[in-house]
Amino acid sequence: MSDKQDGRKGGIPKNFEPIPYEYHKELELDVENLTNLGMGICRDDGWVIMVPFVLPGEKVLVRIYRNHKNYSDADLIKVLVASNDRVEPRCELFETCGGCQYQHISYVSQLASKRSQVEEVFEQLADITPKVEEVIGSPSEYNYRTKLTPHFQKPRDGKIQAIGFLRNGQRQRLVDVANCPIATDAINEALPGARMELQEGFGLRKKRKGGTLLLRDSMGGVITDPDDIAMVKVGAKTYQFKAGEFFQNNSLILPLLADYVIGEAKRDGVQYLIDAYCGVGFFSIYGSEQFDNCLGIEISDKAIVWAKTNAEINNVDNCKYLLGTASEIFNDVPFAGEETALIIEPPRKGCDQNFINQVHSYKPKRIVYVSCDPATQARDLKLLSEMSYEIERVQPFDLFPQTRHIENVVTLSLG
Repeated sequence: MSDKQDGRKGGIPKNFEPIPYEYHKELELDVENLTNLGMGICRDDGWVIMVPFVLPGEKVLVRIYRNHKNYSDADLIKVLVASNDRVEPRCELFETCGGCQYQHISYVSQLASKRSQVEEVFEQLADITPKVEEVIGSPSEYNYRTKLTPHFQKPRDGKIQAIGFLRNGQRQRLVDVANCPIATDAINEALPGARMELQEGFGLRKKRKGGTLLLRDSMGGVITDPDDIAMVKVGAKTYQFKAGEFFQNNSLILPLLADYVIGEAKRDGVQYLIDAYCGVGFFSIYGSEQFDNCLGIEISDKAIVWAKTNAEINNVDNCKYLLGTASEIFNDVPFAGEETALIIEPPRKGCDQNFINQVHSYKPKRIVYVSCDPATQARDLKLLSEMSYEIERVQPFDLFPQTRHIENVVTLSLG
């Protein structure tokens, strides 16, 4: 937590370590690069200093607020020489709200930076250096997010204070967010009423504690009850699911992502598709016409119910869904591995060793690995590479403009 962020007026923090810099030491530095967390990397006689909200090539004035064993953290005081890629942030809460990291960067530069981050993560964490394609950008740089979940804390003096997101650099304090420019117009139109309803109804609750407000942009309007059914159309397919459950939050780019993933899975005459971590059946249903048969596998019984429902809604009769166990994912698969493509879309933590081992035993002809975290993806790719799988293509998609996050798709074939 920086001095600027925690509101300190003067005193040195109790646990501050004054080596190699004294508290609030000011330095003029050049920005070399950005990390995958969106932080600028600067150096002072070789010592690394991390600074937010800067761009490569800029000269900046910074103020030290924390020293670590291998680097220091600093606040940005002033941009002395600005990059040509610096733009004016659209949100007045940028740098205060922790939701966005890149609103000060032109969109073309955001995409280039995210491509470089994938390259660096792969090389540093897995020692692999495949060609990374240029990032496919979102059709909209703002007003794309179809789910918003502002948080609120236990009230003080009988009233909820902030309804919003974590303040930048902090784990406890929230910043009040009345409008979010990366959320869809429909969500922003519904947000004031949802905030007012929460404030007015809070006093009627028996348990007056903090929580999360949900706004999900659905075909029928904005939903605020997590148990209500949301409906989203992607291409020619329609999907239903509970509003509080996972579904990708940028429906504008989803057709591009799905077309690419299915196209990669279908190459080389593959007949069958396995959609692992299938969720509500997104990829298998979207690409069902391209394969003789599709099989979705999930360890969540609730997700399997929705996948089956979505197959019925879309009149898809060649997709089946199995409730698998972590130790027996492929036991009931009726297709031979050499005729099958496997789509993997795991949670942020990636695949566990047991799943990777089962993939190796099953030996699908092709793997299309979709990940929201290139770091855990790189770890898994290293294991798959050691099991005779070769990386063919690496294609990032920007599902989350203005933020540091990137969706990355890697195609592998059995060597």
